[in-house]
Amino acid sequence: MAAPRVSVTMPCYNCGDTVGRALDSLLAQTLADFEVVAVDDGSTDDTGAVLAEYARRDRRVRTFAVNHGGVIAAANAAIDAARGAYIARMDADDESLPGRLAAQARLLDDNPDIGLAGCRVRFGGCRENCAGYAHYVDWTNTLLTPDAISLNRFVEFPVPNPSIMFRRDCLEAHGSYRDGDYPEDYELLLRWSEAGVRMAKADAELLVWNDPPDRLSRTHPRYDVDAFYRIKTEYLARWLADNNPHHPTVHILGSGRTTRKRADMLLAHGVEFAAYYDVDPRKIGHVVNGVEVRDRADVPEPGGAFCVPYVASRGAREDIAGFLEGRGYVLGRDYIPAA
Repeated sequence: MAAPRVSVTMPCYNCGDTVGRALDSLLAQTLADFEVVAVDDGSTDDTGAVLAEYARRDRRVRTFAVNHGGVIAAANAAIDAARGAYIARMDADDESLPGRLAAQARLLDDNPDIGLAGCRVRFGGCRENCAGYAHYVDWTNTLLTPDAISLNRFVEFPVPNPSIMFRRDCLEAHGSYRDGDYPEDYELLLRWSEAGVRMAKADAELLVWNDPPDRLSRTHPRYDVDAFYRIKTEYLARWLADNNPHHPTVHILGSGRTTRKRADMLLAHGVEFAAYYDVDPRKIGHVVNGVEVRDRADVPEPGGAFCVPYVASRGAREDIAGFLEGRGYVLGRDYIPAA
């Protein structure tokens, strides 16, 4: 049997209530030349039976079971079994819109310099009850170009994992998901970006990203905020060593307790702080662990410092970017956001 153009890999665990909708959305794709590789990760519900029925009805669905080892092992097992030149990811509780595979494959076909293709996604949860996640989705949907994705990768995960499609060549060159005390999907993106893989998105809403209360990113410590900052700090420190003309010295935008806790992770990687900067007059003039808190207006002129904004409150990142760029700072050359 000839290898398909696209393989969609789907780890499945106790998802009997949702995986049928996920598979229906894939079998309705406008692109015909694909396969679904669905791995049953030792489910204890009827997931296996649902998968077997879909495989019986449609030869494009391939499924097999493994002993329960978690989402990383199941995702990698599916990737190992994939036969396509392009490999897509999808979760068993999400839905792909009909043009997803065609649009992402076309993006990769038309842009040989792009190694990973995403898309804009539709938030499938309750915006009122899950406002933080919804705002995160909105933010990811603004990042479409390789530069936008690359220069914002230390803020948060810029390409939702269930929406990606990548070249097999990238997988062979840079490896698949790694197991550790960090979010494996974010680590893969950081690792591939560091290796020079360019990423872009199809400018269309092609995936419904649902947000059930038992989603792993809500419940597993591997996906908590501290885990994200630990892994991003490791990669950010190496990026600064390669791109900061004043290395190892940086200027930190923000001086609150949470900001300092997260920025201070850089210290263990040999980064040094010249100063913290703030707009709160109650903080200006304080000295924290030997580092002075200065008025934001005292940030050096462009070329005299490299700044790392670490303020994560809603609207603050945009405000700081506007301030720095109003001073003549250039994203990636003079500053890089990290929150």
